[in-house]
Amino acid sequence: MRSPLPLFPLNAVVVPGLVLPLHIFEPRYRALVEELLAIPDEDAREFGVIAVRDGRDVSRDGKDALFPVGTATVIRQAERLDDGRFDIVTTGSRRFRIIDVDLSAPLARAEVEYLDDPTAPADMVTAAQVALGFRDYRMALSGQVVADDDADFALHAETGLDDLPDDPTVLSYLVTAAMVLPMAERQHLLAAPSTGERLALARRLLHRETTLITVLSALPAIDLTGTRPSVN
Repeated sequence: MRSPLPLFPLNAVVVPGLVLPLHIFEPRYRALVEELLAIPDEDAREFGVIAVRDGRDVSRDGKDALFPVGTATVIRQAERLDDGRFDIVTTGSRRFRIIDVDLSAPLARAEVEYLDDPTAPADMVTAAQVALGFRDYRMALSGQVVADDDADFALHAETGLDDLPDDPTVLSYLVTAAMVLPMAERQHLLAAPSTGERLALARRLLHRETTLITVLSALPAIDLTGTRPSVN
């Protein structure tokens, strides 16, 4: 079923569950916030965050500048500043695929279909493997790589596995948001057709990144100075 959704193109990939603060200053997006805040049902104050492809510009390239899959986000907090700007806090709610997009007005609007995240019993096994891989990845980033695979369970309490979600879908999005990756690879994770496929891809990427960090003794060549939004 198709649904209308205003779009907020962004040079970043947002996933369901991610808390995303935004500073709204352009007139078209100020008008969008005003429009959404007028909706009585807070859960319906929804707009779509869609990533822009590297080297592309929406005003020049139109729909081709946008990745096809994005995440609808809901405004949870809004502070109106004296000059009409807004500071808002949003939460990623559900994925969508663009069917058609209208770029004729300053504010882009799209017809979208919302995407399910099919799960399977085997996802629990893959999720456990991803959790361990994510632990090793975080330790590699902090310079504390453990080479002995037999230490996995002995180190369970010390390495933060207990604070990871049990739900395979939630875990898949947490890892998608937390890994230091090029935007195209993060987008590939977001667009995975199922939880199992996202987890399998995350497992491979975690292994690759942990190996590279360990062998090269270097962090990924991506700017880490910015503040990454936190996962809900």
